[in-house]
Amino acid sequence: MRLFVLGSAAGGGYPQWNCLCDVCRLYWAGDSRVSARSQSSIAVTADGRNWLLINASPDLREQILRAQPLQPTAGASADQRRASPIGAVLVTNGDVDHVAGLLTLREKQSFPLYGTAGVLGVIADNPIFSVLDPAHVTRRPVMMGEAFEPVPGLQVEVFPVPGKVPLYLDEGEVDVGEEGEMTIGVRLTANGKTAYYIPGCATVPDRLRDRVRDADALLFDGTVFTDDEMAKAGVGQKTGRRMGHMPITGEGGSLTAFDGLKIASRTYIHINNTNPILIDDSKERQMVEAAGWQVAKDGMEIVP
Repeated sequence: MRLFVLGSAAGGGYPQWNCLCDVCRLYWAGDSRVSARSQSSIAVTADGRNWLLINASPDLREQILRAQPLQPTAGASADQRRASPIGAVLVTNGDVDHVAGLLTLREKQSFPLYGTAGVLGVIADNPIFSVLDPAHVTRRPVMMGEAFEPVPGLQVEVFPVPGKVPLYLDEGEVDVGEEGEMTIGVRLTANGKTAYYIPGCATVPDRLRDRVRDADALLFDGTVFTDDEMAKAGVGQKTGRRMGHMPITGEGGSLTAFDGLKIASRTYIHINNTNPILIDDSKERQMVEAAGWQVAKDGMEIVP
């Protein structure tokens, strides 16, 4: 099994196009300690030929241009004009940074689109996604806890994690931390190895710890370093938890949430532009690395 990180940043990417927070300023100034990151998405394969795309970010076209394994295959027959290695797509929630890239996949390429009934319902309710020709793109609801094989040799299971509805459906009193169809984690199994992809998570209850305790690889929500990070950066008032993302540090932070478990590889992904772990030599980066975590970057490959 191979996991390819197409995008490692949270919504808006890094740097955000209009942001002058302390971390983004480093990029605009040409500081070598930071590098650009696109919005979060990964691709997974069991055989090196057929890939499952998990989440379709707004940056998907540029991500494919930089990711040789996902480019049209040179071995396609002369009469085959469309031949992407992307064999299927799974979306973990309805957030803009995870579904907008579906519009890039409208050019008559056949693939199944997997998601929970709730998330596929959000997509169905927006007429712009009708550009995905149903003759080529089949929408397939998945059930929690039921394994399926979207591409050869790769077993996938989705499960609920604490989260919330997408921002554009965020009205009135929002139940942050609820578990349902709108925020899911993904279990990936192939060739005797198991990986978990959880780009959004509000808390880590004991049942989630139990689920991932023997994982060969865990890619987990690293959106903010501290809960009040965006307010301190002067770019927003919502806390990380209010957005459905647990902070890395502080009470109940993710840095220590998985302590004591036999997880072989731990990687933070979906990293907000304000998060100082984006800076190579920052004390915050040093802290997470000392705790056994690595920080995802675009183009990274993880082989459990």
